[in-house]
Amino acid sequence: MYIFKEIHSLQLHLEAEKKAGRTVGFVPTMGALHDGHISLITAAREQSDVVVCSIFVNPTQFNDPKDYEKYPITINEDVSKLVAAGTDVLFLPTVAEMYPEGVHGEHRHYDFGYLETVLEGAHRPNHFQGVGIIVHKLLEIVQPTGLFMGQKDFQQCMIVKKLLEITQMPVNLVICATRRETDGLAMSSRNMRLSADERKLATAIYNVLVGLKQNIGSTPLPDLKQNAILALEKQGFLVDYIEVADANNLRVVSAPIPEGMVALAAAKLNEVRLIDNMLL
Repeated sequence: MYIFKEIHSLQLHLEAEKKAGRTVGFVPTMGALHDGHISLITAAREQSDVVVCSIFVNPTQFNDPKDYEKYPITINEDVSKLVAAGTDVLFLPTVAEMYPEGVHGEHRHYDFGYLETVLEGAHRPNHFQGVGIIVHKLLEIVQPTGLFMGQKDFQQCMIVKKLLEITQMPVNLVICATRRETDGLAMSSRNMRLSADERKLATAIYNVLVGLKQNIGSTPLPDLKQNAILALEKQGFLVDYIEVADANNLRVVSAPIPEGMVALAAAKLNEVRLIDNMLL
């Protein structure tokens, strides 16, 4: 596996690959890799000639500086996992490399519309602008054929889809199913920050989503959501939201619709904020 820390050297390498007619699959990450990330590498491996992974903890998407400081860094373990998964290229830039204009410099503003006003957008101001900035930068650098992302970050996937529409970049977005632990907990880098007791409690988010899905046709949606919130609060969670939305545009719904729905949840367990979702 090749490791590049500078944009120019990475681009020279990828230009040679593309000139040879090879397609490029790209998996952007913030490191602290788990099997969910590796499943994206596997999907990219199956659908691309060259697999590129980036590890970059992006400061502009953290609205809480403490959250940025606490984000787990496990680069040696990450490199081992990427090599074992058959990754061809790792892009490992510094903040200065990605933000020569400065983190607080002038950045493009993206009109994500309604998507940016609800759920994560409402609870994490400017978060999706930071996502847009860094994903746009990375895509311009790598210029992949396919971009592979996980469904666990459902709203982020929709933001990136909108970003591709805005920028008109010829990239195929491939959204891969959420990977879960055997007890249902969605795999996440943030799980590393859970204590043993918190780790046991964390499965409650998955369980309330399953309960919501099972009762979607028999109980009014407002009651289902309220019951789910109460169930989490009883176990010590501070709930940001549990919502049901149109899976095509994230418009919140108050009654079932035939077009397809998704239940989304975000809640804090002490200092760790967890998100999950489930197609209904």
